[in-house]
Amino acid sequence: MTSLVWFRQDLRISDNPALAHAAARGPIVPVYVLDETEPPAGRPIGGASRWWLHHSLASLSKDLGGLVLLRGDPAKLLPGLAKRVGATAIAWNRCYEPFAVARDKALKSSLTASGLDVASFNGSLLFEPWDIATLEGGPYKVYSPFWRACLKAPVTPPLGVPKCDVAVPRGISDALAEWELLPTKPNWAKGFAAEWQPGEAGAIARLDRFLAEGLDGYGELRNRPDLPNVSRLSPHLHFGEISPRQVLAATQMHIEAHSGARKDGDKFLSEIGWREFAHHLLFHFPTLPERNW
Repeated sequence: MTSLVWFRQDLRISDNPALAHAAARGPIVPVYVLDETEPPAGRPIGGASRWWLHHSLASLSKDLGGLVLLRGDPAKLLPGLAKRVGATAIAWNRCYEPFAVARDKALKSSLTASGLDVASFNGSLLFEPWDIATLEGGPYKVYSPFWRACLKAPVTPPLGVPKCDVAVPRGISDALAEWELLPTKPNWAKGFAAEWQPGEAGAIARLDRFLAEGLDGYGELRNRPDLPNVSRLSPHLHFGEISPRQVLAATQMHIEAHSGARKDGDKFLSEIGWREFAHHLLFHFPTLPERNW
């Protein structure tokens, strides 16, 4: 049974529930769709994000042993790709922006109607937004009680790297260079590589370095970007090169191994909690990007 794995903001192979699910069923065709018509307001992604995306996709393709790159509307491209490669199933990890929720719901319905087995998973958060609720059953509106509730809930341990049978037929993918994501005239990103390493390996290395060199003093120095006490994990988390479950597990392991790391470690994890809370609010209050709350 061949499955499509639709990568979005989950550009990694470890702790990737959609990839693990599909790989356990048989051969997979991994695909990334560059949809430049996505909201907000159809604005294209910025230059720095394009630079990062190029290198992250190159890293993912190398790690997987192949990756189909398509440009356009996923609703139009994915059914055609599934038919072309003989896929009977498709899996992806969920996104939580209002436009993404609406798009994915419609796409899941249409793909299911066409006969595909569609499965979606949580690959971006510690908890699904609907799993953390007040005693009345509603969403939290204040961070502190929200995070306290999260700390009481069990977190699924990170998944390992699945054994993948990757099949990427020739002639169906764009070449990454064709997307022209990198700046050229001038190449203002020339020095980026000295400070940043996009991709899953870079994300894991960044987390390891932060825990070893930057966590001590984080509570007081996290607002000093000139110091090593800033995690610098934001772009890695945004593109899904590392999951919050991996960050949580590694930080907890570090705290257990270093008795003096508890205070700064808990503060760092509370900042991961703020990321979680932002997704919680965005899901439950989808007008948040356009209206004051």
